[in-house]
Amino acid sequence: DSVTLVNTMSNESLDPEGVKAKFGVSPERIVDYLALVGDTVDNVPGVPGIGIKTAAQLIEEYGDLETLLARAEEIKQPKRRQNLVEFAEQARISRRLVELKDDVPVEEALADFALREPEPEALRAFLERYEFRSILTRLADQLGGGEAPEAEKPAGAAAGYVLVSDMKALKRWIAEAAAAGLVAVDTETTGLDPLRAELVGISLSVSAGAACYIPLAHRQGAPEVHLAGELDLAGEGGGLVKGQIPADRALKALKPLLEDPGVLKVGQNIKYDMLVFARHGIRVAPIDDTMLLSYVLDGGAHGHGMDELAELHLGHETIKFKDVAGSGKSQVTFDFVPLDKALDYAAEDAEVTLRLHRALKPRLLAERLVTVYETLERPLVPVLARMERAGIQVDRDTLSRMSNAFAQKMAGLEAEIHEKAGRPFNVGSPKQLGEILFDDLGLPGGKTGKTGAYATGADILEDLATEHELPRLVLDWRQISKLKSTYTDSLQEHIHPETGRVHTSYSIAGASTGRLASTDPNLQNIPIRTEEGRRIREAFVAPAGKVLVSLDYSQIELRILAHVAGIDALKAAFRDGQDIHAMTASEMFDVPLDQMTSDIRRQAKAINFGVIYGISGFGLARNLRIPRDQAQGFIDRYFERFPGIRAYMDDTVAYAKAHEHVTTLFGRKINTPEINAKGPTAGFAKRAAINAPIQGTAADVIRRAMIRMDAAIAPVGSARMLLQVHDELLFEVDESEAPALIEIAREVMEGAAHPAVDLDVRLTVEAGQGANWALAH
Repeated sequence: DSVTLVNTMSNESLDPEGVKAKFGVSPERIVDYLALVGDTVDNVPGVPGIGIKTAAQLIEEYGDLETLLARAEEIKQPKRRQNLVEFAEQARISRRLVELKDDVPVEEALADFALREPEPEALRAFLERYEFRSILTRLADQLGGGEAPEAEKPAGAAAGYVLVSDMKALKRWIAEAAAAGLVAVDTETTGLDPLRAELVGISLSVSAGAACYIPLAHRQGAPEVHLAGELDLAGEGGGLVKGQIPADRALKALKPLLEDPGVLKVGQNIKYDMLVFARHGIRVAPIDDTMLLSYVLDGGAHGHGMDELAELHLGHETIKFKDVAGSGKSQVTFDFVPLDKALDYAAEDAEVTLRLHRALKPRLLAERLVTVYETLERPLVPVLARMERAGIQVDRDTLSRMSNAFAQKMAGLEAEIHEKAGRPFNVGSPKQLGEILFDDLGLPGGKTGKTGAYATGADILEDLATEHELPRLVLDWRQISKLKSTYTDSLQEHIHPETGRVHTSYSIAGASTGRLASTDPNLQNIPIRTEEGRRIREAFVAPAGKVLVSLDYSQIELRILAHVAGIDALKAAFRDGQDIHAMTASEMFDVPLDQMTSDIRRQAKAINFGVIYGISGFGLARNLRIPRDQAQGFIDRYFERFPGIRAYMDDTVAYAKAHEHVTTLFGRKINTPEINAKGPTAGFAKRAAINAPIQGTAADVIRRAMIRMDAAIAPVGSARMLLQVHDELLFEVDESEAPALIEIAREVMEGAAHPAVDLDVRLTVEAGQGANWALAH
């Protein structure tokens, strides 16, 4: 009764009653509660399948852990009973791990811990020795002796930003970072592709207001001069600016610091820097990422770039790249930026990153998001970095043949389109197409914009396709044109000259739901619903002696919907291994399963997936090409058959409106800032809020699988994970080891939700293998 629990981040105080209200158990039972729940961050295993609500319920019912374990056979829920019996000793170990050790001798008196005024000379000597210049300046009056020497403030640079041009100075910064145990790191390069760009310099920051820039490959003269010769990072020739440490010496000195497990390396989108350093044989770890901290805390609320975050959280306007490198045709790569400008820009990147880290990291604890960051975000960064470095082999000849075939098909479609139109025109011109559709052919629904041209978007053409064949042919032409330009032509340009493979880049903080995005090139959006789209995957091949292995979650979002909405019919169907779309059709249209037609099943499938995304009667009518009132009737009947879905939707929207966010089953917070908006955006915001917990939970599941995968497949020596595409993971492995890989990877993926979430519906994974991606999937 004399103890109070204080959360210093939120200034919340809890007495025994407050603990009970927050955790569901009294303070003296917290260790029993935590022994069941576990703690992934602290490596406390707990009991699989026991979440926070279940743990509180069990402790309340049985009193303490030992009593619960002794009476585990009484538990009615089979899986829960089995886990408590099987993992009883693990629960006891967990209890010992979380219990505070209360017999440690305390040799100091309480008064020894009181805050004292510093001893000026001792403090000054310490600050001068470790070059804490900004603190020296700030405490100058208290310490005596005026401001720090002018020589400590480099000319042409912000106060506290220094240019490191010799090994002695570099070693001082390395020592200071090692002593601090935390350093913000940033790299400057010649481009945006970390696997092709050359390293130009490195910046470090250990304390707010102070940072250094270590130039390695800045050049003199115009860019054309260096394009004519070899890029020499060692400093011998090539027009390098004088006064730079040779890159090999600097990197050799920095390697122990960047790999030191006792020093936390902080970056803004640090995956980029990790990939740059990896090309020089440096494995950066452990890491923190301010972009991901912001993403976890404020996903969906705003962007997570450094410029935006600095202004939002620090009230600081950063130097922009164009301010130092120019813009447009006159823009130069960073190796041609003068050192004084490079210093301010690069050092600021590291120093602002450090300050953002200090502003954002404490909020994880205050907002109960530590587990999300530590189990779903931070450990994913090195996984994605390894996948990006691995890349995937692409057959250039296959792509070239496809491009030619697509060009011929486009030409054939153009001829058909011109025939239907009655005259030739540029099919790729929306303006000319609009005139053909609405002026020449007189089709209904023509709407002009500000320029006077008709709108001819895909949605309009799909509506018109029921009226006339020409819009359907144009849609086919556009699809082939996009496949050719975006994939068969573009992918050839993305083949790395050294590896002969394509290396996509994964954006972790793109979609607010947690879904990864793939860019340069985008491998997430290769269409698989059409024959032509599926053929693109034939160009992604395995090297000789190897195969590609694909593992894909089966209907994961529908399974999660069945769980969160509590739909018993769907749960039973998944449990019994039924064809879920046929079962839905049977439920909705009163058609026995043995009399099911493909057309009825197709309609049920469209409704199943459409409802998850909050589809309207209008949208379903367009997808199925049926009258709108009939489509709306299907949706209404669906909700009648599965009332839990409507309740879930209403409850989710109500929660989102009240809190302006929703959460996944794993605790990821997805902000919904537009949920209370009026007008055209209101419907979209509601649909997004409804879908986010389902799609977000699915994204969290596959993230958890990816994070566990590398260690799990290590015994399969030749296996490596190459791509993640929505609900699918793609691997490369020796053909002889493919069965072993499939067995291990399937187990990891199907168990990825546990122990954090105990789903009512089992996740299942379909696997395949082949010489190319099309055969494997």
